[in-house]
Amino acid sequence: MPWKKHRVLRHVKFKSIQSRIAVAFSFLILFTVLVIAFVSYRLSADAVERNSREYTYQLIQQVNANIETYISYMDNISQMVLNNYDVKEYLSTPAASADAGGLDQQIARQFQEQKISEQFTSIINARKDISSIMIFGSNGKFVSNNKHKSLNNYANPKEQSWYKAALEANGKAVVSSSHIQNIFEDEYRWVVSLSRKLTSGDGKETAGVFLVDLNYSVINDMCNKIKLGKKGYIFIIDKEGNIVYHPQQQLIYSNLKTELVDQVLKATSSSFTTNEGKESRMYTIKESAGTGWKIVGVAYVDELVANKKETQTYYILGAIGFMLIAIALSFIISSRISRPIRQLEVSMKEVEKGNFDSKVEITSLDEVGELSRAFNMMTDEIKALMRQNVKEQELKRKSELKALQAQINPHFLYNTLDSIIWMAEGRKSEEVVLMTSALAKLFRLSISKGEELITLFSEVEHIKSYLTIQEMRYRNKLNFEIQVEEEILHYKVLKIILQPLVENSIYHGIKNKNGDGLIRIIGKQVADKILLQVMDNGVGMTPEEMRKIFEKSDKSRKGSGVGVRNVNERIKLYFGDEYGLSFESELDKGTTANVWLPVLE
Repeated sequence: MPWKKHRVLRHVKFKSIQSRIAVAFSFLILFTVLVIAFVSYRLSADAVERNSREYTYQLIQQVNANIETYISYMDNISQMVLNNYDVKEYLSTPAASADAGGLDQQIARQFQEQKISEQFTSIINARKDISSIMIFGSNGKFVSNNKHKSLNNYANPKEQSWYKAALEANGKAVVSSSHIQNIFEDEYRWVVSLSRKLTSGDGKETAGVFLVDLNYSVINDMCNKIKLGKKGYIFIIDKEGNIVYHPQQQLIYSNLKTELVDQVLKATSSSFTTNEGKESRMYTIKESAGTGWKIVGVAYVDELVANKKETQTYYILGAIGFMLIAIALSFIISSRISRPIRQLEVSMKEVEKGNFDSKVEITSLDEVGELSRAFNMMTDEIKALMRQNVKEQELKRKSELKALQAQINPHFLYNTLDSIIWMAEGRKSEEVVLMTSALAKLFRLSISKGEELITLFSEVEHIKSYLTIQEMRYRNKLNFEIQVEEEILHYKVLKIILQPLVENSIYHGIKNKNGDGLIRIIGKQVADKILLQVMDNGVGMTPEEMRKIFEKSDKSRKGSGVGVRNVNERIKLYFGDEYGLSFESELDKGTTANVWLPVLE
């Protein structure tokens, strides 16, 4: 059909085979170039990411080495205190006996405390990174590097986590995570503590706990110096996942920021990368052998390739350059391939002008030669189809002529005008106006500006006018109902397909019936088709009469089948054999005419 042909042509973007071949080659080369460029870029990005991971690992390895050096020094201090004679003697004397002794014993105890405190002070003076050194004896004694500081009455040393951990470790040094040390009155410092259990001379009894506090600022300064891009950072956790150091530690404690601590603890490799889009991070992990801490470097993936945009630009420019070269080569090659086809095109244009006697000379046995042979066969087929089409058009014109004759039935017009005259003489002005308006609307819709296809809405209005006239003519004899779905009223249908069916129902069904007659018109969509039904409660038909409906016989009673056959032929000519009319009927019960049409916008 013409409208389908134009619809297809609108989607054709390339009118020549040469352009199609050129575009196909170009896209093929472009695809190859893009794949190579993408793979090259990914390899480059992976290499940069791998180098960044190794660089980050080296940095955190250096941080780990520095931390282990500090912790090792604190452990050496604890070893020295553990083996110190003055400390052992000081802790071996019960505090109660010393206080109860004479003045000489008290002076001796004070001398020991001062001596131990001075030793601690000399260590701290040599190392500014140590905050304090203390001994908590099981006998209730206490000595620190600052004898002027008093213990906090609200902080029991034996309840502190570092104290309990030291007792559980049985002589091994225990390093705590960062915490606030509140053991002294009016002093609260962020520290990392190393604690160790002190034993008696025979090593069987607990003599006390030794504690060294390392200034937290040491770890903070050490980690702050490490830069992993603009947004990268380092943080440290202990074996239990507690934060030892984080550059945003306050936000962590306030739950305003979170870290993948569980994933770090469970990590089986030295690094992993998160999948967070532009915020994806690469975690590099190093576990300290001395402390059990895990030092984690966090780098943002989008910062790993510093010249990412420049690299992308180079690849894009290279791809464009290759594309331009590919297009030039594609047009040269496609021109040579399509030259014989263009010669065939010249002959096809002759046929397009109407010269179906034009033949293409076959000069080769390749695909173009086969195409030329097929073209010659096609022109012969076209001439045969044209002869067949002339016959079909002649049949169509005859059907259209019968349709026009059915539109204006003189007998119907005479009877309608007689009814109008009769009502006018009886001074029934309202009925005259109604019938005259219906008649005018009927003829106006019948003409429909010469168009063969009209909306279903117009067809329904046409049959409504026709039935209005007939209802007034057959007063108290004819009633009608129209039930058509609103969703299908905008679809296109052939005009004047319902009137012949309704007329058939009136004159051959209801007119010969005793009692009131009813005509129902139903319209609905069934799958991809439209179904219109004309139902009457007339006298019905026998099976033999139904078989003769579509027979081309001039002996049909009172011309009952002419309009019906006309409608059926018109529908099949326009839309195909799968559409048309079918009937269902039963004597003394009525007849149903089914009209099947395509869904046509």
